[in-house]
Amino acid sequence: MTSTETLAAPSAHPPAKGRILVVDDDRLVLATLVHGLAQAGFDVVDADNGDDAILLARQHKPDLALLDIRMDGMSGFDVAAYLREHLRIPFMFLSAFSDEATVNQIKALGALAYLVKPLDVAQIVPAVEAAFAQARERAGLVAPSPAAAPAPVAPLNPLEQHVPMAVGILMHRYSLSPDAALQRLRKLAEREGRAIEASAKAMVQALEQLAAPGDL
Repeated sequence: MTSTETLAAPSAHPPAKGRILVVDDDRLVLATLVHGLAQAGFDVVDADNGDDAILLARQHKPDLALLDIRMDGMSGFDVAAYLREHLRIPFMFLSAFSDEATVNQIKALGALAYLVKPLDVAQIVPAVEAAFAQARERAGLVAPSPAAAPAPVAPLNPLEQHVPMAVGILMHRYSLSPDAALQRLRKLAEREGRAIEASAKAMVQALEQLAAPGDL
């Protein structure tokens, strides 16, 4: 097995923010993601290929998987399909590719979110936090059916990369649930008279500017 694990064995107590499986065949990207997510309070298991990712998912039962798409051997799509069909583990994608075929496959698989590289960890963490919250809310539903009452707001579009980030920012800043944060973002977009993705993008960019070092 060529993967490296930041988790030696399943912990006796559940992690504060949840356990995430991170998969990327770029070792530098993988190390950066693992470090950043661990620093943010997540319990991280990592793999640099699809075969090891599935073995680690079976062993550690993560709450969420963050998957690169194009890798040697099994692709991120292959891993996602296995996680969905056999382990019922939700997933999100992080990839440099956004062509039509890729987007269509992401839609078919039902990812919680799709983030387009390049993104730094400060941008990814809020999206991961939002995806965790969505996954937990879905897991808490009892016997969902087509006749069940609709959710108060529409689910996040996995192809709108700034929306899950903005939702995560609002959740963290105001201690909101995913639905409440999304409602707040929708109301902000309505007040500004623009699409929700545009408002979300502006919020993320504003946070990046605040976090950036001052100009010399």
